[in-house]
Amino acid sequence: MCGRYAITTAPEAMRRLFGYPEQPNFPPRYNVAPTQPVPIVRVSQGKRQFALMRWGLIPAWVKDPRRFALLHLGRSESVNEKPAFRNAMKRRRCLVPADGFYEWTERGEPKRPFFVKQKSGEPIAFAGLWETWMGPNGEEVESVAIITTPANQMLSAIAERMPAILPPQAFELWLDCAGVDSETAAAFLLPAPEAPLEAHEVSTAVNRAANDGPELILPVAASEVVAQPPASPAKRSRKPKPDDRQTSLF
Repeated sequence: MCGRYAITTAPEAMRRLFGYPEQPNFPPRYNVAPTQPVPIVRVSQGKRQFALMRWGLIPAWVKDPRRFALLHLGRSESVNEKPAFRNAMKRRRCLVPADGFYEWTERGEPKRPFFVKQKSGEPIAFAGLWETWMGPNGEEVESVAIITTPANQMLSAIAERMPAILPPQAFELWLDCAGVDSETAAAFLLPAPEAPLEAHEVSTAVNRAANDGPELILPVAASEVVAQPPASPAKRSRKPKPDDRQTSLF
């Protein structure tokens, strides 16, 4: 249920879509994994703001993050009740830009990865929650979790859950924590419509977080071709000439 995703849209196009004034310059990433820094969009002093945060939410009340379970995902059904998410749902909602996400089959072995994206190729936005953790020595960590919903009918054949994808017309209301309460905001956390989305199987190379390249999002057959070096021309075999010399080691 969305343990990896991709961000491939050019920074300027991403900036126009999400409406923040900052001009970050970040490379495409094809295998974003938990604990890595990820871009988010939030509201600060009444304006949208781009920020980088650790993917894996650390609530403010945690004493030692090293002993706290990784919270990179939160369930839409319980974000208003769970202590780890409740305050963030009220005051610190955000958007997590992406171009697609990976899901693994939950039935059978080995698990097969699929890449899910919009048919149009346009970016999407996950519903996210962020927090700031302050350590005893003054250290500060900003972190984020992505909210998930039950899978829609198309993806239910692959996995039970999917990230909560917000349509552009919901961005403003989701981000408006001052004007939109958490119960109202939770109404946006629904399985995404099936029609705009498509999914295809990809290479198991995505299983390794260190792998990061455009071949990871290609359909599995195409990615296998890309991964293999071109075959060299076949050479005709030649029969060895008879050698009347004595046997030699050289």
